[in-house]
Amino acid sequence: MASVSEWLVREFFELHGFLVRQARKYVTPGGRDEEAVDLLVWNPRAETAGEPLPIELTAEWLGRIPAALVAVKGWHTETFSRARLEGTPELFRFLEPSVVRRATRELGGTAAPLKLLVAPALPRDKVERRASLEWLRARGVDGVIEFRTVVGELVRNTEVNRNYEKSDLLQVIRVLKKHGFLQGPQMELFRPRRGRRRQGGESQAG
Repeated sequence: MASVSEWLVREFFELHGFLVRQARKYVTPGGRDEEAVDLLVWNPRAETAGEPLPIELTAEWLGRIPAALVAVKGWHTETFSRARLEGTPELFRFLEPSVVRRATRELGGTAAPLKLLVAPALPRDKVERRASLEWLRARGVDGVIEFRTVVGELVRNTEVNRNYEKSDLLQVIRVLKKHGFLQGPQMELFRPRRGRRRQGGESQAG
């Protein structure tokens, strides 16, 4: 599941103009491969100024990200509630100073990259969602992207009249769309519930 999830996230960032590097090609003993950085991303066309980024990110904010280290947690049967987060301290190994320093060097060393977490789902309850996001920010996470945002962007931007022979993932999405499996009411599943920009840089509550 981890490789499929990273595949989705890689295509998502590449779709938005990022250069993406997989942080490692090997699996370490004891499962520690799931605890560190999964992807390093760099945006050569990043905007240099603007309103502050919210902790909960949707695709429209990506242009403001110059570089980031990305931890992908494809636990698709889980919701990232505060209780779940507090009970999984190994989740935050990608925030360790040594990990961030190494990622900074690999990304050119000009500035510390943002620390992004791609999570399966945040709580739908507003209070629990806010508590989870505030807890993540306090731990040092700069931004959280839900998988529904990742998948929704890929589906919306894959065109049925193009042959994606260099991407098996996009080709599968194209075939599904071509035959009507990702159209109409089904696309409503991928509409973002939260995170649209508001005046003053706040994210809209859902």
